[in-house]
Amino acid sequence: MTPGLRCDQYQSVTDLMAIHNEVHMSHYKSNVRDIEFNLFEVFGRGHVMGQAPYDDIDEETARDILSQVARLAENEVGSSLLESDRTPPVFDPDNGTVTMPQSFIDSYQSYVNSEWWRLELSPSLGGTAAPPSLSWATAEMILGANPAIKMFSAGYTFAEVLHRLGTDEQKHLSELMVERGWGATMVLTEPDAGSDVGAGRAKAVQAEDGSWHITGVKRFITSGVAPFYENVIHFVLARPEGAGAGTKGLSLFIIPQHTYDPETGELGAENGVQVSNIEHKMGLKISTTCELRFGEEIPAVGTLVGEVHDGINQMFRIIEYARMLVGTKAIATLSTGYLNALDYAKIRVQGADLTESTNKSAPRVTITHHPDVRRSLMLQKSYAEGLRALMLFTATFQDTVNAAQSATGHEDLGGDEEAELAARVNDFLLPLVKGCGSERAWVLLGTESLQTFGGSGFLQDYPIEQYVRDAKIDSLYEGTTAIQGLDFFNRKILRDKGVALGYLAKQIAATCQGGDPSDGLTGERGYLASSLGHVQAMVEYLSAQAMASRENPKAIYLVGQHTTRLLLATGDLLIGWLLLRQAEVAQVALDADPDGKDANFYAGKVAAAKFFARNVLPRLSSDRAVMMAADNSLMELPEAAF
Repeated sequence: MTPGLRCDQYQSVTDLMAIHNEVHMSHYKSNVRDIEFNLFEVFGRGHVMGQAPYDDIDEETARDILSQVARLAENEVGSSLLESDRTPPVFDPDNGTVTMPQSFIDSYQSYVNSEWWRLELSPSLGGTAAPPSLSWATAEMILGANPAIKMFSAGYTFAEVLHRLGTDEQKHLSELMVERGWGATMVLTEPDAGSDVGAGRAKAVQAEDGSWHITGVKRFITSGVAPFYENVIHFVLARPEGAGAGTKGLSLFIIPQHTYDPETGELGAENGVQVSNIEHKMGLKISTTCELRFGEEIPAVGTLVGEVHDGINQMFRIIEYARMLVGTKAIATLSTGYLNALDYAKIRVQGADLTESTNKSAPRVTITHHPDVRRSLMLQKSYAEGLRALMLFTATFQDTVNAAQSATGHEDLGGDEEAELAARVNDFLLPLVKGCGSERAWVLLGTESLQTFGGSGFLQDYPIEQYVRDAKIDSLYEGTTAIQGLDFFNRKILRDKGVALGYLAKQIAATCQGGDPSDGLTGERGYLASSLGHVQAMVEYLSAQAMASRENPKAIYLVGQHTTRLLLATGDLLIGWLLLRQAEVAQVALDADPDGKDANFYAGKVAAAKFFARNVLPRLSSDRAVMMAADNSLMELPEAAF
């Protein structure tokens, strides 16, 4: 209990905020201990670090990096989150500029000055050879503290993509982007096309000098304008004159907001790119989501990436990164939401212990004594920590792919079978990180984290209500959850011929069959084995319907009804598996030192795995039953009946 506060003392919002601020000076709460546990105790990244190509970062250095990034996130980066929501950007349509709070500009500059973004760049572009598992671990903390800051810094990441795919001249542009801190945007969506990227009508015409002139309108463009950018490089999908329909007819172009000296980067005249509007949004308000118009007054002049017409494949390098980022953002927000709720629950005094409910004179207790609050907190904990494990587990496969690419010096994996399998597994896991991560985080933040605060959670006195609003976008952009589900089943399972799924299924089965029978986790392995069977049965059912659609086209409707269900069920299966792996590691540590300084941490790991196995995994049997009972009556219903 906080000193000076009696359990029977009335607590106002002001009282609780004073206590809260005395203990924590920032809204953001990192979980470095859990990140380190995943990286070094569960996934063995210490054996990868300090070895080629990650020679410069060993485990000790990585731990120091995590500590420093946590301090930056909890202080300078996180300090402007609330004001940036209360005082959103103001757009000046006359000159296409925005103003925003100085506090946010200062936070952004603190991140840029820290240069931790170099962890995502190759050494040839001035970066540090760091494993993606470490760079995503640091990204989690920045995204949790102030997500728009990481999003506004996309220019560094886009520069890396351009450096890998571009011509020599474009490689030099990527160097200028890094040196001068230019922004960058991913420009796909059009007002009439939406998620149907292949229906885009933006047009590209090649000029006599070999450059390309782009015309068209794009919307929902993230980070299109900011007061701290001197230039923005737009990565634009457009259809060259005479190209075919659909996504295969699209090419990727580099369109600078301002022309520039190709050697020095000094700015010249404005290019024909007009920021015509910024959207007024439910959340993530400081992020300038724009409408862009190309070539309406003067030509929008750019170049073709790599001088090859391979736009959708090139853009997918950015899309895949963006999907990982969105999932990590959601997971990071759920983590700090849970930790904020936990802190509140530890100081909020309300009611007597349930065993004393009939005793009117019984002492009042903190709400962590109440069973349903504990259930809620453990559900938040297990998902927050399980989703973090899923994100970092995915990044370990990126470690392998990145190492192989470093060895070859280009995008090719050089016939490395381990790296080729890692690439397939990474592709399989990405829609789970993005789709399952965003859906579970958004729902839990609103139904559990905010609920822990009671009526106070509905107030702006606490950051939870902003977390809820800011997190909703994660299930919408970079492909909605429904799109993630379709991609997961059609591409990552069917097109992959089940290779990645089969690999992971074998790993899960090995966990179910192995382990120490005396560690108290035998029952949880049984729940996991049953859940694996349910997911495999769902995959077999949907695969059969996909096959049947060749003869009966309407059978595909049964697939479309349930790919999201499969996505979320598979995500829960993997979370349950990773939590069980954590519990096995934690139980060994507890057995070795039951009274050690980390005993409570390890006990929490075991408890989270047991809770999830017994309270969440059984739902997969009902998911399977619902899927098997489905018919197409939903699709046959007249539209007017809805």
